[in-house]
Amino acid sequence: MSRERRVPLSEIEFHTSRSGGPGGQNVNKLETKVEARWSVEETSWLTPEERERLKKALGSRITPSGILRVTSQRHRSQSRNKEAALERLQSLVAKALVQKKVRRPTEPTRKSEEERIAAKKRRGRTKRLRGGSGTPGEGPED
Repeated sequence: MSRERRVPLSEIEFHTSRSGGPGGQNVNKLETKVEARWSVEETSWLTPEERERLKKALGSRITPSGILRVTSQRHRSQSRNKEAALERLQSLVAKALVQKKVRRPTEPTRKSEEERIAAKKRRGRTKRLRGGSGTPGEGPED
């Protein structure tokens, strides 16, 4: 898929509540925290395969009833938090819908095999020369 797919705005619900943390009276009287909710189960926008891929990728973020929830309380204004929550929801969904490339295992090249065997022989020779007189069969293990 070459273009980024976006969740239709008509399917997203926004809920507001009071933010926590510092901010003075603004926090105490205004509902600036925004939660964007989108029903993965009820949307007609996804194919069944895409729905399963989304559930698998975002499983921990989706409620048992099939709702994807994203919150934002970073900004002091409700409108900026709404934009931030919407953007995060859209990017999460777009990222989850991207199909991963299937990895096809390859055979090692002849040169890499030869280098691996040569390194093993060097290592074995180094170990053989340690300890005792250096002749094979006279080490502590034999």
